[in-house]
Amino acid sequence: MEQKSYPLEKLFGAVINPFERFLRQTTSGGIILVVMTICTLLIANSPWEQEFHYFWERPVSISFGFWILALPLREWINEGLMTLFFFVIGLELKREILVGELSSFKNAILPVAGAIGGMIMPAFIYALFNSSGSEATGWGIPMATDIAFAVGILVLLAWRIPRNLVIFLMALAIADDLGAVLIISLFYTQAINLTLLGIAGGLFLVLVFFNRGGIRHVFPYAVIGILLWLALLESGIHATVAGIILAFMIPARPSHTPLQFDMRIEELKQAFLVTTLSEDCSNHPLSNHCMAAIAEEVERTAKAVQSPLQRLEHMLSPWVTFGVIPLFAAANVGIHFPTLNIVQMMVHPVTLGVIVGLVAGKFIGIAGMSWLAVKAGIAQLPTGVRWSHLLGAAWLGGIGFTMALFISHLAFASDLALQEAATLGILISSVIASGIGLVWLLLATKEQHAQLLDK
Repeated sequence: MEQKSYPLEKLFGAVINPFERFLRQTTSGGIILVVMTICTLLIANSPWEQEFHYFWERPVSISFGFWILALPLREWINEGLMTLFFFVIGLELKREILVGELSSFKNAILPVAGAIGGMIMPAFIYALFNSSGSEATGWGIPMATDIAFAVGILVLLAWRIPRNLVIFLMALAIADDLGAVLIISLFYTQAINLTLLGIAGGLFLVLVFFNRGGIRHVFPYAVIGILLWLALLESGIHATVAGIILAFMIPARPSHTPLQFDMRIEELKQAFLVTTLSEDCSNHPLSNHCMAAIAEEVERTAKAVQSPLQRLEHMLSPWVTFGVIPLFAAANVGIHFPTLNIVQMMVHPVTLGVIVGLVAGKFIGIAGMSWLAVKAGIAQLPTGVRWSHLLGAAWLGGIGFTMALFISHLAFASDLALQEAATLGILISSVIASGIGLVWLLLATKEQHAQLLDK
């Protein structure tokens, strides 16, 4: 019997379904980020500029007994919500190391070599422009690649480029992020409180115990993860590192093997069929408790065949893509242009160092180290990928955005003018790198695309 729909179900479906389809697209996160960035810049240069900056600087506090933690709203996003971003990055890293492009030396060496070159060369170029003074601390800004933007542009060209090029750039960006996390934890920390760092170490050992003990419930990890975040926040180590540490402790093994899952589902299917055909039982799920119990067991079995790592990555990725990253952009890209002399800002050493470092440094570093790895015989181009494809991906590596903005606020925490110079450089370089990369790949695949159309 066909189930009746609710009176307004079709109407709501007509409105909501296109929106859901948009959110499922790989490029949608990048589109929302661009829109949020433009809106933030417009508001920051409007009559509401003062209210806008006051909003992000408003103190927000939480307390428990005599203990109080008070931070500006912007810092709750940068220190708190961005931990969720790093947690998802950590889950992706762990998955790639276990079963993905970073799981073997042969697969990992090319993107890792590209990532290393893409970190060293931009930092070196930035240092040429800013060799001394407080500006010199920003050397880490042009070292990171924004996964959402860079891969989003490749996905726009998915019908013209090999799939392995997308995988290469994703693996490179993930390795790049790992390098950025190490830089943050090693070089962009405050004075360290050894007592609290020791407490954080103890909490880490608890997480190791949970992992080795096969604990797959998320709740214990969440509790210890929050305590670890607080300990690192107060210790002087940047609190977002807690996200990476916690992610690597999340179990990657499911409770059930695929064979166990298949056998259990067959048992439940038979039990469900018997229940629906029984004359003694109602055929409606609301009144048939046996049917409801079997359905719940199917749900539990489906969860058991997925590892906690898979479930958390699948559950949290949309929240990070459509919530955390746009909020981070809104809180951190609000440059007030009328207060700046744009010409002076364009030739500021920090702005130039970031632009040249991200655009030229990333391209030279990624392409150069990839070429050396292939010529040395320790790596090979992915199947179907030509050098012209890889050079296009190297240009896209210059889109630093999210991670570059994050590091700029750590590097210049006490100097708003340098923050604005770095932000301007990041915005300009992201536009230049994405434009060059897009045009390069369109031209590089023009002949191949024409041949496909002829066929």
